Amino acid sequence: MEKTETPIRLVVRALMSPLFPVLIFLVFFGIATGLRTGLTQQNSHQIQTNLNNEARALANNLEREFMVHLDAIGRMAQRMQSNPAMSEDVWRQDARNYLQDFGVYQAIEWIDKDYIVRWLEPFAGNNEVVGFNVAFNDEREAALAHAANSGQYDLSGIIDLRQGGDGLVIYHPVGRAGNNNGFMAGVFRLQVLAEQVLSRRILDQFQVTITENGQSRFPLGNATALAPGFEHTVPIQLPLLEWSLTLTPTEQWVELQRSSWPTMTCASVLLMGLLTSLTALLVQLILKRNQALLKTRRELEQEIHQRKAMQVDLERLESTDTLTGLANRRFFMEDLAHTINIADRQMRQIALVMLDLDRFQMLNDSLGHQFGDELLIKVSERLNGLSNERLLVAYSGGDEFMVCQQQIADIDDVIHLLGQIKQCFAAPFHVQDEDHSITATMGVAVYPQSGLDADTLLRNADIALYRAKEQGRNTYQFYTEGMQDREVLRLELDRDLSQALANDEFVLYYQPQLNLDTGRINSVEALIRWQHPVRGLLPPAEFIPLAEESGRITEIGRWVVLAACRQLTRWKGTACDHLRIAVNLSGRELDDEFLVDHIRESLASEGVHPSRLEVELTEEIFIQNIEHNLDQMSQLHRLGVHLAIDDFGVGYSSLGYLRDFPVDLLKIDRSFITEVTERHDDAVITRAVINLAHNLDIQVVAEGVETEAQLSFLRAHRCNLAQGYLISRPVPPEVLEQAVAEGISVPGLPVSSGL
Repeated sequence: MEKTETPIRLVVRALMSPLFPVLIFLVFFGIATGLRTGLTQQNSHQIQTNLNNEARALANNLEREFMVHLDAIGRMAQRMQSNPAMSEDVWRQDARNYLQDFGVYQAIEWIDKDYIVRWLEPFAGNNEVVGFNVAFNDEREAALAHAANSGQYDLSGIIDLRQGGDGLVIYHPVGRAGNNNGFMAGVFRLQVLAEQVLSRRILDQFQVTITENGQSRFPLGNATALAPGFEHTVPIQLPLLEWSLTLTPTEQWVELQRSSWPTMTCASVLLMGLLTSLTALLVQLILKRNQALLKTRRELEQEIHQRKAMQVDLERLESTDTLTGLANRRFFMEDLAHTINIADRQMRQIALVMLDLDRFQMLNDSLGHQFGDELLIKVSERLNGLSNERLLVAYSGGDEFMVCQQQIADIDDVIHLLGQIKQCFAAPFHVQDEDHSITATMGVAVYPQSGLDADTLLRNADIALYRAKEQGRNTYQFYTEGMQDREVLRLELDRDLSQALANDEFVLYYQPQLNLDTGRINSVEALIRWQHPVRGLLPPAEFIPLAEESGRITEIGRWVVLAACRQLTRWKGTACDHLRIAVNLSGRELDDEFLVDHIRESLASEGVHPSRLEVELTEEIFIQNIEHNLDQMSQLHRLGVHLAIDDFGVGYSSLGYLRDFPVDLLKIDRSFITEVTERHDDAVITRAVINLAHNLDIQVVAEGVETEAQLSFLRAHRCNLAQGYLISRPVPPEVLEQAVAEGISVPGLPVSSGL
């Protein structure tokens, strides 16, 4: 008895047929051809619709212009009616004004009651018309007589003008019936009227034909090579005239309207057909290797079964964090050690990712611990969605998470994992009825390159995480050789930082800001330096991140404000007596509820007027907590302290705060100034910021000015102040005092002096 084949076998046999890929391509070819035909017809219909809209818009414009001139002739007639004794000179002056204002009339005429042209303007070129009887036939005489009796205007229609050429005449009676005193007439050459109404684009791309009483009377335009099959006629709604307008496009206009979508769609579908055919070929190859894959699958299933058994055992040991529901640190470390043993036997790699939530501590402190716990739960839910047999997510504590990925082949697998983690933070987190955008910074250590045991691997991932945080938020860093040595140096520096304030090791350097209008130095920016007893003078980039991480930044910020006020007191009666000092505020300082009180007390203790002090904060920090920052900045503004926004234009923000906040100064980030004379986009952005600030009555400082060309560009576009190495590097106060007293020489500007 013959064995019946199952449906699955029939499908497999069909897939293995050599004709199967060809059949797929033929199906897609038919679909592509049908789509292209339909889309081409739709596109032609859209072109006709666009042509109809062009014709209607042109007719509306012609109607509007015609009525404007009709009203103008009517007003001249009314003035003559109200002043029957109007002299010819007065009338001519009135007519000249109209000719100058409208610029479209061939002539303006006054015709007496006997239909004889008596006065006209201009006389040159129209002298043959004087004395001409405009009622040159019975039809015209009857029309003019009716207009004189009714007081309504009359239109001649398209006629041959006595001056030559085709034209149109508007006759408006001066008075009616027995009070009629002739007519005021406006003579138009149709060619001149059309050139005023029609744009150059219309004349070049369309053939425009005006039809009167069903007969084509006046073609307009320079268009050639008209497109067959496209034409539209619309009526022109003018009193006493039966005109219509016919618009015929050129082939060039039609081609510009045509969409490339039909061809692109056809090509895309054909490409899809080709790819599908190739996919079918690949499927055939895959089926041939099915046995090998099935064997591999059984091995993987066995390994998964072992892992599940181990995971069940570890869960009995309270391996789960109670808040997040993720694996806790103890379970993670035990699992990591087990995973390393398996990887060592199988000669495979492992990726360990340490993850830290950006700005979590600030949000936790300002919005409460309940908010922080809810946010951690939301983050855990998303990260846990990545978990599978080869990937474990754990909660380490605080705002840190740990991720372990088994069996990675190369660096691309790690990059893919980091991308998946970043995607977990793409959408905002909805916590306590509000959306909050959170990002994460990650450190990566790879076994065996970054460590041979769990503790070493975790320590090196933590070091890489710290290096990533130094580079900024929302990024990642792989552990590399030498990081551990730098970590030791960092810990030593952090230890010394705790004693720096007590030992009075901080100093302020000052960088002048040059007034580009006067060439004077009116303000300086205070920049902190650490005079380390062993390492010498350290720039802020080497210790400010440590201060922010340890929480000492608020104390250092208070010292900077007090030191600046003391310097202002020492400058009284010197060449620097007029200077204003700008100090920088960090995000943690801005969160300090006693910030305004401390600044007020520092100014009062040193006897410094608040206008001599300026506070700077970056645009990114400024918009992090709008409501709180508005209150802080409003208090400082009422105190009299100036407010500057630093690094303007670098980050994402809403320009609305420039309107709502008491901002006195914008500082354009140096990234826009560096190539402002070479890059067009940097120049456009810089000009836009300057214009925006000036329109809001805000002054502008350009940072990072290092060349004369940059300075010339900024002066040409009315930037108020410039700061950078071209003017001066940051210098100690004694050097600044000498420079201000002697004058700072800047190319292209007079020597500036504070005297």
